[in-house]
Amino acid sequence: MDNARTAVAEVQSLFIDSQWVKPDSGRYFSTINPATEEAITQVPQAGERETDLAVAAARRAFDTGPWARMKPLDRGKMIFRIADVVEKQLEELSLVESLDTGKPLAFTRTRDVPFAVDLLRYYAGWANKIYGTTLPTDESALACTIREPIGVVAIITPWNSPLILSLMKIAPALATGNTLIHKPASWTPLSALKFAEICQAAGLPEGVYNVVTGPGDTVGTRLTTHPDVNKVSFTGETVTGKVIMEKAAGTLKRVSLELGGKSPHIVFADGDLEAAATFAAKGFCLNQGQICWAGSRLFVEEKVHDRFLEKLLRHVQDDWKVGDPMDPKTCVGPLISQKHLGDVLGYIETGKKEGAKLILGGDKPPMKKGYYLNPTVFDEVENSMKLAREEIFGPVLAVIPFKEFDEVIEKANDTFYGLAAGVWTNDMKKAYHTARRLKAGSVWVNCYGALDVMAPFGGFKQSGFGREFGQEVLPLYTETKTVWFQM
Repeated sequence: MDNARTAVAEVQSLFIDSQWVKPDSGRYFSTINPATEEAITQVPQAGERETDLAVAAARRAFDTGPWARMKPLDRGKMIFRIADVVEKQLEELSLVESLDTGKPLAFTRTRDVPFAVDLLRYYAGWANKIYGTTLPTDESALACTIREPIGVVAIITPWNSPLILSLMKIAPALATGNTLIHKPASWTPLSALKFAEICQAAGLPEGVYNVVTGPGDTVGTRLTTHPDVNKVSFTGETVTGKVIMEKAAGTLKRVSLELGGKSPHIVFADGDLEAAATFAAKGFCLNQGQICWAGSRLFVEEKVHDRFLEKLLRHVQDDWKVGDPMDPKTCVGPLISQKHLGDVLGYIETGKKEGAKLILGGDKPPMKKGYYLNPTVFDEVENSMKLAREEIFGPVLAVIPFKEFDEVIEKANDTFYGLAAGVWTNDMKKAYHTARRLKAGSVWVNCYGALDVMAPFGGFKQSGFGREFGQEVLPLYTETKTVWFQM
């Protein structure tokens, strides 16, 4: 671990055409450890020129390099090899992710890095299973379809779970034969640069994976408008997704967006209240609430409201301890930045002013440094309040009582988001009808936040379009070509 810390502390470089490149401007920015408020290292601030170099490298690698033309089985073997290196470097990658994000090391070791390995191996297996079809024409012709890679793909990823949210795009894009430029979030660029080292060590061909760090208004804008970029895949907030979509329209790029959420988590009186309380706590405390599918609107049937809240508060206080991310007992680390902490505290003050009842937290723990916030629960929230309308992206839960089935369905769907939802009931008929009527891309029944590399994930409405994970993501990185042979 000490060697890993030393390596992370070294001044970073851009990764372009399999070379480590210093920025022309000589400008760097600090990436900050949110637990200590101290700089971890210096990261290059790229501009348009470096971004253009990365696009040119990816374009060259796609048009004339071996990757897109490689036997798919061999491409899969390369991705398997990358997965093996990631697995061997689990401890170092876990440390990098925790230092950069504030995520508890106990989670990055057991969840983030292992899930990233699973993503690579899952899509490595798909590399030689991308089939076309033979079309049933008459005997005068033979017609078939071929699935080909789109080309140069720009991947723009957020700061909350950078390794997983990058690999869920990188792995299928590579498996289908594309070349990539990756712009990680400026707050958390280190796992992307570490992954570039891993790709280099595994022997990935030149120019196939490039990393350009820098601000969204220069690097991100250039990628979304560059004529040699064929597709943009973005995960992040809805406002930014709209900007990307608008800018990409100028060159009619393919775009897929996984955006924000304000997910309803519904507890019916006939559900397993103890299990529901466990998952409801996880639903807003995991990753400090900085997660797109967070169950931040908790609808509780009135007849069990008081009993359920007792269980919920006990689980939050007993199971979700705030502390140093390096401590194996810590479950809740700091928020990502001072600015973000201020924004979340602002929502808490707004909730008080709007008349919601603060029943837990709302304050900072007694830590000398770090952007920490105690898990916070508001009761008696109205669905019209800001607490229930806007994505707070912090450990803040809005509890909304309800009486009737139709009432809770209406309130749950009364949002322009539609990413995820949860339902607790022992009546499977009710569970089925609830799942069918909820406008969300994922509905978890008697659990919450269950993810698997094979299960498609994505949003309805302004939570985006396209899917991550599973087989359904593969068409997002391929084009269908029809070939007609006239006999």
